[in-house]
Formats: sequence, C-alpha cells, structure tokens
Amino acid sequence: MTAPEQALADGILGRRLWLYSNYHCNLVCTYCLTESGPKVARRELDPATMINLAREARELGFTGVGVTGGEPFLVPDMPELLVELSRVLSVLVLTNGTLFQRALFERMAPLSDADVTLQVSLDHPEPEVNDLMRGPENFRKVVEAVPALLQRGIRVRIATTLEEENAEDMTRLCALHRRLGVGDDDHVVRPVIRRGRAETEEMGVVARYLDLEPELTVTADGAFWSPFAPTVTRGVLDTDLLLTRTVQPLQRPLDAMLAVVGARPEGADSTLNIR
Repeated sequence: MTAPEQALADGILGRRLWLYSNYHCNLVCTYCLTESGPKVARRELDPATMINLAREARELGFTGVGVTGGEPFLVPDMPELLVELSRVLSVLVLTNGTLFQRALFERMAPLSDADVTLQVSLDHPEPEVNDLMRGPENFRKVVEAVPALLQRGIRVRIATTLEEENAEDMTRLCALHRRLGVGDDDHVVRPVIRRGRAETEEMGVVARYLDLEPELTVTADGAFWSPFAPTVTRGVLDTDLLLTRTVQPLQRPLDAMLAVVGARPEGADSTLNIR
C-alpha cells in the first residue's frame, strides 16, 4: 500500500472525500460556515471535475464522497450528477431540503436505485425557533420533503446543528424525526462552529484544526483540511486550513494532508467528534 492508502485504511484520514459543489444558497442561515445566500457569487466545482475527483479518490482508497455547499440542489443537473457519482463511490449530499417541488422530485426518482443518502438540516422541533435560525418556511418545507423523499425510496438522514443543547427540545425533535420516518441512527447532532457567519454573530464553539477530523475537502478555491475549513468570514475566504490550491491530481493535496497529520502532537485526536 502507498502511504495515503495505508492512512485511509487505518482510519488516520477520513475515508470520505468532500466536494463543495457551490457556495450560493436560497437561505441565509445565521451560523452558516460559508456565508452562503442568494446573492453570493456562483463559485462552483465543474461536474466533470467532481466525477474525475471521485474516480481519483476511489483509486487512492477513499470509500465515499460527500457533496455540500451552499445548497447543492441549486446546481443545474445535480440529481443526475449524484447518480453518476454514485457509480464511482457511495454519496452523501447535504441539503436544506427546501427545493423539492414536483419537477425536482421527478428528477430525483433515479436516486432510489443509487447509493445516495440525503442529509437534511432540521434544528428545532418548533417551526418559529427553527426558522429564526434558518429562514422563513424552512421547517414546513423540510417536514413535507422528508417523508416524500422516503416514500420515493431515497435514503434520508437528519442533521441538527445547535449552539446549546436542550434536553427537552432534543426529546421533542427526536420524536419528530421518528414520525417523519427517520430513525435514531440517522440523526446527526453537531455544534455550531465559530467560523463564517457564526464568527460574525459570535456564536458556537471555537475549533482548531486538532478538533476537526482530517477529511480531505475540495472546493473551487483549493483543497482544505475538513468540510468545516473552507469558510468565509465577512466576505473573505478563510485560508488558515487550506492545504493546497492545486486539487488535481488528488494525490497532491492528500500528500499535503499527510504531512500535516505527521506533524500533529503524539496522541492528538479530534476532540469535538464533529460530523
């Protein structure tokens, strides 16, 4: 095995390659890592590049691809791209779940036979509180979309991002996602990270690179340490966790990541367990 293959096989590096499909979004969430919104410039990864990166990742020993943004389903032909990616590696795509109208649902049909899981954001059991953080009508659209996706045979999990965890709220939220058809094993809970818009709003926990799982992440701007790394603060890209500007061949940023991993203090491990 090569050194990258061994590191992936041993779990030293995360085995999912993350791809930032875009940075623009239809929502303006208060804690957004990338300051995404409707007026953000269209910085996107070319679909052909994404497929080529997935193929390179498979050859290097990665076992999955994560697609995030921005809102991935604002990218033209995203359902078709996800099918193509799933023919290379297992796919997890992060979405706010608000764009699934009839036309998009029809295009999503092939995903029922593909190795694709949608991770849909839902932060609070009360619509008013959820929408205060994420935007008007977010709650309603999500609770309508999740069962409709599951009925079409598309795999769904729920992601909850919290500044502070409240036991009573979490109990009600878990009851809600179960009613929607999503089990406890498919509910991900994570803290707000103080990067991007959360930094401006003084929200969340400060995360050093030692706190973040090393998961190679590629954007239109380069390769980064983690999907929590290519953030934007006050309109400026954060480069503190940038590995390389060059993303192909993928071996180059992967080697850079291994060099950083090798320089970590002995016994250092991710302390926040953020996914």
